[in-house]
Amino acid sequence: MYRLIKQAGNARRGEFTTVHGTVQTPGFMNVATTAAIKGGLSAFDLKDIRCQVMLCNTYHLHVRTGDAKIKEMGGLHKFTGWDKPILTDSGGFQVFSLAKLRSIKEEGVTFNSHIDGRKIFMGPEESMRIQSNLGSTIAMAFDECVENPSTHDYSKKSCERTTRWLFRCKEEHERLNALHDTVNKNQLLFGINQGCTYPDLRIKHMEEIAKLDLDGYAIGGLAVGEPAEVMYEIISAVEPYMPNNKIRYLMGVGTPVNILEGVRRGVDLFDCVMPSRNARHGHLFTWNGIININNACFETDVLPIDPACDCPVCRNFSRAYVRHLLKAKEVLGLRLAVMHNLYFYNSLMEKIREALDNGTFEDFYKKYVNVLDKRAPLN
Repeated sequence: MYRLIKQAGNARRGEFTTVHGTVQTPGFMNVATTAAIKGGLSAFDLKDIRCQVMLCNTYHLHVRTGDAKIKEMGGLHKFTGWDKPILTDSGGFQVFSLAKLRSIKEEGVTFNSHIDGRKIFMGPEESMRIQSNLGSTIAMAFDECVENPSTHDYSKKSCERTTRWLFRCKEEHERLNALHDTVNKNQLLFGINQGCTYPDLRIKHMEEIAKLDLDGYAIGGLAVGEPAEVMYEIISAVEPYMPNNKIRYLMGVGTPVNILEGVRRGVDLFDCVMPSRNARHGHLFTWNGIININNACFETDVLPIDPACDCPVCRNFSRAYVRHLLKAKEVLGLRLAVMHNLYFYNSLMEKIREALDNGTFEDFYKKYVNVLDKRAPLN
C-alpha cells in the first residue's frame, strides 16, 4: 500500500508498505540481477549501505539456477539472506534484448537462451509462475519492450498486446497467490506503461492499465538510447494519468541527475545498473561530481574517494588504495568501488527525502542538478 505524505510541485514524499517491510520514497532499488550485486556484495552488505529494496531478474534466475529450485530453497529471501523487499523484473526486457532469435505471438515469446541456446517460451502466465516461485515482494507484469525508435503503428499494436498480456498477468497472479504452497501469498503486481516515445500512445496506455487498480505502476521502455530531454517529456506527459494513490516506478533509470529530474516529475522508485557497472570501471560518484579513480593523479592521494561521504569505504580507505586495487585487478577493488557508488545513490535518496520533508527540495535540486553528472574538479 502506498501512502502519499506530502508533495512539492509534482515531487512526492511517501511510504510503500509491503509484507517484507516499508519502503521510504523516493527510493532507489539496488540491482542484484542474479541474486547478487556484481562486485562481491552480499545481502548483509546491502544493509550497511542503506539499501531498501533489492531487484532481481526473472529471466536470469529462470535460466540459472532455476526458479523451481529456488522455490525449494524457500524463495529468494531465504536463498539470499535478504529480509527486506525484493522486486523481480518480469524478464521481458531480457527476452527482447538478449535473444538473437525470437518469435512474438499473442501467446508469448519463443526464444533461445543466451546461456546454452535451448529454446524457451515465456508469456504472461510463465512470467507470473516464475516470479511466484521466486517469492518476490513485487512481481512485474510481462510486457513487450519495443526497439527505440519504432514506428507509431508498431508501437500502437505493441501497447495493445501488452495490455492484453497485463490482463492475463493479473488473472494468473491472483490464482497463484491463492495456492496453498505459494512462497509469498502477499506478492504484489505492478503494471508497465509502454508506448515508445509517442506521448499519445503513452497516455492512452496509462489510462487503460490504470483501470486495473494494480499495486503500482511503472514507466518502461525509456533510457534505452533516446535523449534525456525526450525521456523527461514522456514522464511529464504520462504523470497526470498515473493514479495518485499508487507508487510510481521509472524502470532502468539512471544517473543521479536523471533521478533528480524524475523525482521532480513525480516518480517514486528507480533502479539502474549504472552505479555498480560504472564503479567496476573506476567511475565513482561524489557530491562534487564524477571522478575516474584510475587517473594517475590519485596514485598517492591520501584523501577518501569523497571527503563528504561517510560510507564504509570513505571512512577507512584512501583514493590511492582503491586505485591500486583496481589497477592490480584485485577483487577487493571492485567490491569497495561498488559499495561506495551504491551508498552514494542510497544517500542521495535519503537527502532527497529529507529535502522534501523540510520543504527545501527545489533548493536541493538547483544545487546539484548541474553538478552530479559532471566530472568533479580535482582536489
